[in-house]
Amino acid sequence: MSVVTFQKVASIWRYPVKSMMGEELNACVITDKGLAGDRAYGVIDQETGKLANAKNPKKWPNMFQYQAAFIDTPQEDAAIPPVRITTPDGRMIRSTDENKNNMLSASFHRNVYLSTPSFEDVQFEGYIPEEIEELDDKGSIFTRTSPKNTFFDIDMVHIITTSTINYLRKLAPESRIEARRFRPNLILEVPDTEGFIENDWVGKTLKIGDVKLKISQETKRCVMTTLNQGDLPKDPNVLRSIVRNNAGSFGVYASVVKPGKVSIGDRIEIE
Repeated sequence: MSVVTFQKVASIWRYPVKSMMGEELNACVITDKGLAGDRAYGVIDQETGKLANAKNPKKWPNMFQYQAAFIDTPQEDAAIPPVRITTPDGRMIRSTDENKNNMLSASFHRNVYLSTPSFEDVQFEGYIPEEIEELDDKGSIFTRTSPKNTFFDIDMVHIITTSTINYLRKLAPESRIEARRFRPNLILEVPDTEGFIENDWVGKTLKIGDVKLKISQETKRCVMTTLNQGDLPKDPNVLRSIVRNNAGSFGVYASVVKPGKVSIGDRIEIE
């Protein structure tokens, strides 16, 4: 079996509430269900029972203006700690607040409630943008189901590389290509390479110290990559460039084969 060693883990991100802005970490514990605390909470639409989700900006236009952070550090095999949500107008809502759901409903202008995952199926909606000519079913809404007992889209860990980021910058020089547009959990520094290198990883295993991650599939990108985040402007050209140059894929998803701790600077092997 051939083994290739990469330089390091460059960045680690966790998103305590589905589709809200997250936290950059120096280290994290990876459990069977991904980074401890990742997408541990979600906002549920009372009317439909579906997750509030930036994939459908027609219904949830301001998801990326909400910031979520844990009050205490999540621990493996422990109860999920409370989360603090900062709304677009700067108000603070804690998951322990008795009136949190009323406060969130007032902020979203829809009846919603804050939830943790359950074993029941939970669905989310996505919008296919009209302005990306190469996409099928432009302007339509689709519905997907999260994996059991999670608020994830597909699999447990989302990975991109510096190689892919830098390559897309060359392909789309007029756009601001930054990692936060793609909401990864792990950004891996892969020196001396160029291209969408993660495409070749599907079916292989990443080793980061004691942690083993099985690459399950490429990440098909959606309208979220085009939305404004902080000082990043709305930019349909980001998704358009990915569709034209890599059939809509950017990064990969992985399942957890062996849990453990991952830190910035850890060396990586792929086999």
